[in-house]
Amino acid sequence: MKQQKQASFLDAFIPILVLVCLLGSAVYLYGDNSSSGPNQIALLFATFTAALVGLKNGYTWRLLEEAMIKGITLSLGAILILLMVGALIGTWLLSGTVPTLIYYGLQIISPQWFYAASCLICGIVAMSIGSSWTTAATIGVALLGVATGLGLDQVVTAGAVISGAYFGDKLSPLSETTNLAPAVAGSDLFEHIQHMLWTTVPSFVIAMIIFVIMGFSAEVSSDIGRIDDIVSILNANFNINPMMLIPLIVLLVLAYKKMPAFPAISIGAVIGAVWALIFQSDLLATQVDVSQGQLVGYFKLVWATFYDGFAIQTGDSTMDDLLSGGGMAGMLTTTWLVMTALMFGAIMEKTGLLEVFVRSILRVARSTGSLIASTIATCFGTNLIAADQYIAIVVPGRMFKEEYKKRGLKSVNLSRTLEDGGTITSPLIPWNTCGAYMQSVLMINPLDYAVYAFFNLINPFLAIIYAYIGIKILKIEPKQLDKEQA
Repeated sequence: MKQQKQASFLDAFIPILVLVCLLGSAVYLYGDNSSSGPNQIALLFATFTAALVGLKNGYTWRLLEEAMIKGITLSLGAILILLMVGALIGTWLLSGTVPTLIYYGLQIISPQWFYAASCLICGIVAMSIGSSWTTAATIGVALLGVATGLGLDQVVTAGAVISGAYFGDKLSPLSETTNLAPAVAGSDLFEHIQHMLWTTVPSFVIAMIIFVIMGFSAEVSSDIGRIDDIVSILNANFNINPMMLIPLIVLLVLAYKKMPAFPAISIGAVIGAVWALIFQSDLLATQVDVSQGQLVGYFKLVWATFYDGFAIQTGDSTMDDLLSGGGMAGMLTTTWLVMTALMFGAIMEKTGLLEVFVRSILRVARSTGSLIASTIATCFGTNLIAADQYIAIVVPGRMFKEEYKKRGLKSVNLSRTLEDGGTITSPLIPWNTCGAYMQSVLMINPLDYAVYAFFNLINPFLAIIYAYIGIKILKIEPKQLDKEQA
C-alpha cells in the first residue's frame, strides 16, 4: 500500500480555489437559480479535485469513497426532516393552518413594529422548542405571508426570522447544537449557556434596535384596502378559525417535550391532513377529481399534498404564490445540495486538508484574542467548506480543544466560540445544509437575507471584540489546571 503523505497548504488550497471559482461562476451565470443544480455541480467538481489530491497523497479510492458515503450518511437525518417539512408545509396550507396564522397576524401586528416583533416571536418559539428549523418552517412561513399583506419587505422579514430563530436555538437547552458544543469542548451545558449570554444577548438587543429603526423608517403600504382584499381572499377560500392552529400547537408541544424532529414533524403533517379533511371540505371540493367518487378524490388530493404540495387559484397571482407550495418533491433539490456539500466536506476532512488550514492558523494565533478570532474564522470556514453546522462545531472543537487548555483557558470559552462562529453563520451560506434548508422553506436566497440577519452578523464580531478586550474570558484556576493535568 502506498504510504499516505501529509497534505501541504497548496494541496488544501487547490480544491478550495476550484470550489470558490465554480460557485462564483454559478451565481454569476444563474443568479437565484444557482442552488437548483449549478451549485451542486460545482460541489461535485470540487469533490473530485479534493479526491485527486488525496489519491496523489497516497489515499486509495476505496478510503475516499468510504469517506464520501459516511459524509452522506451524516446528512440522512437532515434529509428525512427536509422531506417531512415539505409535507408539513403542504398539508398546513391545505388545512388552513398557515392561512389562519397570516389572517390573525394581519389583525394584530403593527407594521412599524413588524420586523422587531417577527424577530422576537421567532426567538421565543425557538428557545421554547430548541429548533430554528421548525420555527422557520412554521412561524417563519406565516410571518412572510403577513409581511406581504402589510406591504413590507420579505427579504428583511426573512432576516428577522433567521435572527430570532437562531438566537432562541442558540440559548435553548433543548437545541442539538447547544448540547453538542459543550460536549465537544468538555464544558457543562448550563455553564455554557450562561457564558453565551454575554455575547448573545447584547447581539440580539442590537439587532432588535436595528429592526425597530427599520420598521419605523420603512415605506409601509397604507392601502388598507389591500389588507382587506387579502383577508377577503383568505375567508373566501379557507375556513378560518382558532381551531386551525391546533396542528401548530401540537407540534410545538411535541418539540418542547423533546420528541425527535422527524416524528414530531411527521405527526404535525398528518394532523394537518386530518384537519384539512375535517375543516376544509369546501376547499377540497373545488380541488378534487370526483370521477372516481368524492371520498376517493379527497384521499388522492391529501395524498398528493404530501409529495407534491398544494396549489390554489384565487384570482390573485400574489396570493396564489403565497398560499401554494410545500411537498416532498419540492425538497429534492435541497437534498441533492446537502448530499454533494457533505461529500466535499468529508473528502476534505479525510485527506487532512481541513487540518492544514488549522495548523496554519495556530502559527499566527499568538494572543487569546487572535486564538478566539481564529476559532470563529475556522468555524465559519468549515461551514463554507464542509457545508454543515455540526461539522463546523465538531471539527474545530476537536482541533482547538488542547490549545485552549494549554493556554489556561476554561473550556466554556471554546464551547461559546464554537457557537458564535459555527452555529449562527451556517444559515448565511446557500450551499450549507442550514442555508439550503432555509431557502427551501422561506423561498429566499441566503445571499439576499444574510444582509438583514443582523443577529447572525453581529454576534461573531462582538465575540471577537470581547476576546481582544478581555471581557468574560475565563481562565482555568491553578488547582483546576493541576487536576486536569493529573
